[in-house]
Amino acid sequence: MQLIADSGSTKTDWRMLAADGSVSQARTVGFNPFYQTSEEIAKELSLSLKPKVTEPVTEIFFYGAGVSGPEKASIIQAGLSAVFPEATHIEAHSDMLGAARALCGREAGIACILGTGSNTCQVANGDIQYKVDTLGFWLGDEGSGGYLGKTLVQAYLHRELPEELKSKFEKRYPTINRDTVLEHAYQKPFPNRYFAGFSKFLFDNRTHPFAYQLAADAFRLFFDKYILKYPDYASYRVHLTGSVAFYYSDIIRRVAREKGVTIGVIMETPIAGLTLYHQPE
Repeated sequence: MQLIADSGSTKTDWRMLAADGSVSQARTVGFNPFYQTSEEIAKELSLSLKPKVTEPVTEIFFYGAGVSGPEKASIIQAGLSAVFPEATHIEAHSDMLGAARALCGREAGIACILGTGSNTCQVANGDIQYKVDTLGFWLGDEGSGGYLGKTLVQAYLHRELPEELKSKFEKRYPTINRDTVLEHAYQKPFPNRYFAGFSKFLFDNRTHPFAYQLAADAFRLFFDKYILKYPDYASYRVHLTGSVAFYYSDIIRRVAREKGVTIGVIMETPIAGLTLYHQPE
């Protein structure tokens, strides 16, 4: 049996490919080697995943947040090996490589993650060839949920929202004020997640001209700062995954046409594409 995982910091989607070709699925908490040890990972997997695995595991392919190099990959691999000692082949890779393989398969293309944060790469034959790096939440992540929410909150605090949107915003978030926002921004952990929570309001009101323009401008920045900097970008299809990519796909496609960018696949999560990538040919 093969195990394939797409892991974020909060949840992991698993696919189990049995010897007869059947596919089953499971979901566990997320794993991040920046914050967890191999022992902690193994303990959680023994409880939440091991009971659902019905055959001996031969191969495991894990893609996740925080798997930034061999040292972090080894933490994941050790945790998996402790739970599935019969597995003879265990790989752990970044979530960006997982997105690239899910979106592009073994074809050449540009793969993008647009979720809480943003990330991109140019891929060929299932491997990353070139990256235009973002600068993280405070200095980059244009087009992401964190960026959309941050820009919306800035507009509210600067009294730039049209009255009808301002009223809706205050009704939905009655306790928000400058002090609360600054506390989440500078004192509490994960400010990107906090601000990304406001992107849902923007999505729900995207037919309003102000909200639409705010979102479209964010995606224009995303294309300008990342996609248009790839060599020969117009020769490739651009594929996207992530909640923002999926739910704002109509606006993203319009902005892409403005920029002369050809959009290919847009999927909410990479796990289905990863399952196809790793199925025997």
